[in-house]
Amino acid sequence: MSEHIFPASHVRTLPPFLVQRYQGWKATTYTNNRGWYRRLAEGQHPRAMVISCCDSRVHVTSIFGADEGEFFIHRNIANLVPPYNPDGEYHGTSAAIEFAVTALRVPHLIVMGHSGCGGVKGCYDMCSGHAPELEEKTSFVGRWMDILRPGFDRLPQGDDPSRQHALEQQAILISLENLLTFPFVTKAISDGALALHGVHHNIGEGTLEHYDPERNVFTAV
Repeated sequence: MSEHIFPASHVRTLPPFLVQRYQGWKATTYTNNRGWYRRLAEGQHPRAMVISCCDSRVHVTSIFGADEGEFFIHRNIANLVPPYNPDGEYHGTSAAIEFAVTALRVPHLIVMGHSGCGGVKGCYDMCSGHAPELEEKTSFVGRWMDILRPGFDRLPQGDDPSRQHALEQQAILISLENLLTFPFVTKAISDGALALHGVHHNIGEGTLEHYDPERNVFTAV
């Protein structure tokens, strides 16, 4: 590279603990499976797309025991899918969905929520009038959580602690509903090429519930 783009004080080299972990992975896992990784380098054919939360405690591949190449994973705050909106602006989540469905042709698309979601709590507080900072137009989190406002409006009245858990479930349902506004998603479903799924993971208990649309409930897996 001919010249520096960023001041040295703004962008640093990797911290030592990451360098050590990489070197350990390269010397063991990669070296022992070199042929597998070279096959992966030829292209991806994931068995499912998973839309999950950015939360560092949600480890999708561990929960499902998945290897590299099995899941096309997109993570965002509160595992939300916005409505279809082809306005020519930047849409990271919608772009990931488009690529997964139209290019990779994944047969399953899973929306995965989780317990103790900070984004959902932020939406709950904002809609309850306890987080005015999220109402500001300059709040990226607040404007993203506007996607979940219809879910808050569906909650039963009161201040029951279970309402936040119910809103976590609504984040999954709102996302599934919004997925059906994407023409290429509904076409893939009608062609029998794609199935949608909603699941909720309890981090502390290690449990997983899936949404049953016929009974409109989440049940244990």
